[in-house]
Amino acid sequence: MTDLCVRTNQDCWHGLFALVALLIAPLFSHAELLRLSETEMSQVDGAGIGLVLENFKFSHGTDEPDAAGNQARIFRIGGIKSTDGRDVDITVNHLYISGAGSNYGQNLGSVNLGRLINPWRIDVVDGNSVGIADKAVLEFAASSMVNPGAGYDCLNSAASGGTGTCSSRPATADYIGERADIGMQMNVAVGDDRSANINIHAKSAVIDGSYLRLWGDDNRRQMVGQFKLNFYSPELSVNACAQDGSSCGSRILMSNFALELAIGNQLQPVFFDVDGTGNFVVEVAAIRRPQPGEIGADGLRDSSSAETWDLYESYYTNPEFRSNLSIGNFSVGNRDFGSARVQGMLIQHLNIKTRDLSQ
Repeated sequence: MTDLCVRTNQDCWHGLFALVALLIAPLFSHAELLRLSETEMSQVDGAGIGLVLENFKFSHGTDEPDAAGNQARIFRIGGIKSTDGRDVDITVNHLYISGAGSNYGQNLGSVNLGRLINPWRIDVVDGNSVGIADKAVLEFAASSMVNPGAGYDCLNSAASGGTGTCSSRPATADYIGERADIGMQMNVAVGDDRSANINIHAKSAVIDGSYLRLWGDDNRRQMVGQFKLNFYSPELSVNACAQDGSSCGSRILMSNFALELAIGNQLQPVFFDVDGTGNFVVEVAAIRRPQPGEIGADGLRDSSSAETWDLYESYYTNPEFRSNLSIGNFSVGNRDFGSARVQGMLIQHLNIKTRDLSQ
């Protein structure tokens, strides 16, 4: 299989039509299928599907008022009750992905997602190449990180080449770049009170190096996976406004926001399941305890089972298994609280289960 890159304009449906056209084109061609020699077959590289969205812009919600002059709404999340028994309704009024400089979603422009030389990918990879022994792994991945000499600083929206490890380029006066402004405006109603309006905005955001890997576990007969989310933004903000947007409270502003979240790994994958009540379960099981005698009393490799010692050494020292959060400056309104950092967090056990609150 060869690389397939789908490029779209502002209407993302064009990319889907292009993909369909490429898939059905062989039905109408008159080319003859020829046998390949073993030498020719050895040169075929199964590289999966590469996806590049060019001149992409997404906006759903309050671009235009409805016929009555009211703001349009995309979707609602219902079926939730407050602790005092009132219905809770969450309405997403505006969701957007735009080019840089959108002014919190007010001036939407285009952006490229992915690069032709480093696209987003959908692929089935050899698990042995990513530390998952003897498994075929389905991978959904954003543009990969690159050598610092060939990349761009992930947080600097004016970075030049050779300053960092991100492949996605910032916008310039002549180029729209591959870093998107992303935002959401939502209203949270508790009973008849619709006063809580929350806005979340990220400027020039980058997700390079993020991926989701899925495969099957033979012992538990469940789907398992690894999830890595890298999220970099020079400015991430949260604030609350009146429903008509006329007045807003103090803005929570996080500058130089960098999140590197790792859930699941080769030694401790995340399990996905549905229990007997129909609720969804996400679990990172605790890593197994060493058996008596596997680890020596002095904790050294020479007095331990080498295989067991190496397993725990890899588990506790591999930086890819750990999560990091860094905020250059945290402020609320006109008050600064300085920088914050959580470094080297290891998720040793996690169990998330949905529940039906109506029961």
